[in-house]
Amino acid sequence: MKVGIDMGRTNTGTAATLDLEELLATRLLVQGNSGSGKSHLLRRLIEQSAPWVQQAIIDPEGDFVTLAERFGHVVVEADEHTESALQAVAARVRQHRVSVVLNLEGLDSEMQMRAAAAFLGGLFDADRDFWYPMLVVVDEAQLFAPSAAGEVSDEARKVSLGAMTNLMCRGRKRGLAGVIATQRLAKLAKNVAAEASNFLMGRTFLDIDMARASDLLGMERRQAEMFRDLERGHFIALGPALSRRPLPLRIGAVETQGRTGSPTLLPPPTTPTEDARDLIFTATEAEPPRFPVRRPSTSASADLMAQLARGRAAAPPPTLADEEEGALPLPIPEPEETAEQIAEREALYEEILRAVLADPEAAYRSIAVLYQDFLVRCRGQGVEGDRLALPAFRRKLAAARAGAGTGDDPAWERATGVAATLAEDIQPVFLLLARAALDHAPCPSDADVARACGSRSKGRGRRFLTYMEQRGFIVARSGLGNTRAISLPALGWETALGDPNADDWAEAPAEGDLFAAG
Repeated sequence: MKVGIDMGRTNTGTAATLDLEELLATRLLVQGNSGSGKSHLLRRLIEQSAPWVQQAIIDPEGDFVTLAERFGHVVVEADEHTESALQAVAARVRQHRVSVVLNLEGLDSEMQMRAAAAFLGGLFDADRDFWYPMLVVVDEAQLFAPSAAGEVSDEARKVSLGAMTNLMCRGRKRGLAGVIATQRLAKLAKNVAAEASNFLMGRTFLDIDMARASDLLGMERRQAEMFRDLERGHFIALGPALSRRPLPLRIGAVETQGRTGSPTLLPPPTTPTEDARDLIFTATEAEPPRFPVRRPSTSASADLMAQLARGRAAAPPPTLADEEEGALPLPIPEPEETAEQIAEREALYEEILRAVLADPEAAYRSIAVLYQDFLVRCRGQGVEGDRLALPAFRRKLAAARAGAGTGDDPAWERATGVAATLAEDIQPVFLLLARAALDHAPCPSDADVARACGSRSKGRGRRFLTYMEQRGFIVARSGLGNTRAISLPALGWETALGDPNADDWAEAPAEGDLFAAG
């Protein structure tokens, strides 16, 4: 069914129509400086298409939550849910075809990236039966797909950029149509911007942004100056869903308004200077106490900086005699650990790690979050968790998830040695398969593999095994009755036949999840 969305008027006064069905197949990129009318354009598109297609809006400023009352969108407050809960909500959003607004307003930049990546991952990993058409609108896309590293951790940037790349590059086959808006094309990752076939370019001033905009529209460089002269709400359209040639248009009116709105002049009240001083320097009884807010960080780099800040026990300050003689106190050397103390500490590490993994949500949390939980538990038991560095923690975690025992086993040490040569994201799955092969146990199911990857999606587990087989890490063999065995060429081991569709772990909805099954 062909549906035309009225976006406004062209410079000739005719209606500017957007082919919604074509948009679902070709995606859209919107660019314009702050104040050019990007949010107004997105709101017009969302309002006009709401009756025809399911929608999900990634909203970093909480500007689109006003759609809920008029068009029935469900607002998902990201700061009230964990990453795994957001994945589960996204899966139910696709299953029940509910239009939503993911409000990221209450999070800092890094947590916004993680929450958006988790939600987009849940939409992307939905079962094939729920691949209904969906318009996924991402405002301020340069925050989630930056072209260069910034102040956030590399891990957060990697997962966010990967989710945005999946949306724009591979989302079409899953029914996901990406609509991304950015203030500056130069700040947006090129592999994300390049996948859009439709463009709406608004006012911009920097030469590099004007040059990229003109290149995307197929215009000559000398015509790029026109982007400086565009008025607010005026855009140049190009693409199969809009126009085959660059088409100037003006966006039409909208039915809802953002919570912030456009700034207008408002003269300040006339207050005598002495009264003004009393107003700002005198506290009133009705004011709540205010304390500096420090959000918990989940990045590995932040954890490392916190460890360095804590440091070791400070040396005693120099005395007056020391200062007069010009001598400084020598550092007190730490006593060396005995073999018994090392073994006791390693045993405590194993016990604390088991307690960390006992949490049902641990399988779906990032390594950085688990490492932070591990350090907190160590401090609670008086153990120096800092002695176990993050790389060593990753290896212990992968072995624990694979179900490795604590005893000395040369065969298992050989398996962990081979796993150490592989990429970090492959190690947990490789050790899971190695444990099954060593114990002559049935081949792990797709659900088990997905859980080792930190996902609830069986489809992701199947894709991960295919990826490993293509690179020669494993060889899969089919048996009777839809069973499967997997061999590990590097070890010469093979699992017993097992059912790949078995599901021996229940997906209990997290407390507070939206659309939880009754």
